Amino acid sequence: MTKPSDVIKYCPRCGSSQFNYQDDDKSFKCESCDFHFFINSAAAVVAIIQNEENEILFTLRAKDPQKGLLDLPGGFVDPGETAEEALKREIKEELNLQITEFVYLTSFPNEYIFSGFSVYTLDIAFLCTVKDLSKLEVDDDVAGYQFIHPKDIEYKKIGLKSIKNILKYYISKT
Repeated sequence: MTKPSDVIKYCPRCGSSQFNYQDDDKSFKCESCDFHFFINSAAAVVAIIQNEENEILFTLRAKDPQKGLLDLPGGFVDPGETAEEALKREIKEELNLQITEFVYLTSFPNEYIFSGFSVYTLDIAFLCTVKDLSKLEVDDDVAGYQFIHPKDIEYKKIGLKSIKNILKYYISKT
């Protein structure tokens, strides 16, 4: 796994190679121009959507990381967007579904490997109700979907640690 300090070598402001990782505050500091860059978590949203049989809607990842493994629908929060706006947008983009109600459930940190680089995320989970599941069709970065009853979930088929944690948390509360 490639950490930010393995990849980021030059100051984005002045181009100096004196751009050093400061492990104590998870940042980089340029010795030449004093530019200070922090490694922060990116926000992502996740939806737990259930059908009338109380089965959870899972998506199949179409792209790496974890291509081909199960996931919950959702994605990254865009700059200037709230978590709630991102939740509605992502579910519409990925599944053509309209969220009518949602409630915050929990959040878990994750390390998302993209292009061989560690991206730290905070995955924010919501319990969601959608308008009409008959409109469900996959698009964007989703290759397929399936509904799975909570007692039948095979956690080894889920790609991301935070998703496993979110599901375990949710199931423990129901």
